[in-house]
Amino acid sequence: MQINNKIISPAALNALKEALANIYWTRRDLRRFVYHCIDNKNFVPTIDWEQNSKLESCSQLIDRMSKRQDIYLNDLFSLLKEVSDISDFSHLNKWEDAELKIQKAKESVKALRIHTKGFFKIVEEENIKKEKQKVYQQIINENKSVKERLAILKQKFIELSTLNYPQKRGFKFERFLNELFNYFDLDPKSSYKLDGEQIDGAFTFDSNDYLLEAKWTKIPMNASDLKVFAGTVAEKSKNTLGLFISMSGFSLESLDYNSTVLKSLILMDGADLYAVLDDRISLIDLLFRKRRYASETGNIFLPIKDILL
Repeated sequence: MQINNKIISPAALNALKEALANIYWTRRDLRRFVYHCIDNKNFVPTIDWEQNSKLESCSQLIDRMSKRQDIYLNDLFSLLKEVSDISDFSHLNKWEDAELKIQKAKESVKALRIHTKGFFKIVEEENIKKEKQKVYQQIINENKSVKERLAILKQKFIELSTLNYPQKRGFKFERFLNELFNYFDLDPKSSYKLDGEQIDGAFTFDSNDYLLEAKWTKIPMNASDLKVFAGTVAEKSKNTLGLFISMSGFSLESLDYNSTVLKSLILMDGADLYAVLDDRISLIDLLFRKRRYASETGNIFLPIKDILL
């Protein structure tokens, strides 16, 4: 467990020295206990455990660690925790005057617990707080990374808009949309041919499969364009819907065209796409709003300006 910037009180350190000196009878057992409790083990052999009394060795150990709490704070905490948690002193039974030794060890550990009362709770609370901060920072970093990916897609789209070759731009537009839909975890499928039909793409949203039609032309799409695509969608399974994206939008005639043939479609134009790439709305929310609006009103086109009021 990590702790930072917490100075252990002198009273607690003195109680720790006394408790360490009493919990084991031999210097060898005490040294072994200390060695296995701490991470920074290198300086343990530099103390003369054989010649010093146990209390002298413990005092040297704790004093040196307490002077450099920037290095040994976690080790001090480990010793405090391990010694405070000792409740079984049966290992002292084999020595002469065992009852006296056990009583002294119990009293010194009890005194240590008094000095550290509430300390471990505070440390645990701080660790929980730090862990929450760590998770929050991770979320921030992930969000930053996600926004950077969207910014890259936006730059690709800007570069795409400068192309003067319609056929080349159309092909790259399909690939771009595949990347965009993948960014929003919509399980996109690249363009493919089926029974002689060219499908610009497909994706899955809200438990429904969608076919994609993408056009980047100089003029808006008309009703006949929509009917052709709607016919393609209608030939697929019952739950298949269609998304028609036209960078130049849709003619008034096509939007006024009221036919059950088109009820399986929702429409997006260039303004919708720009709003997504500007991070003013997610593609998920946009599709949801458009699909719900179409279900409630029968109108398959909801302009972005009416969504972002």
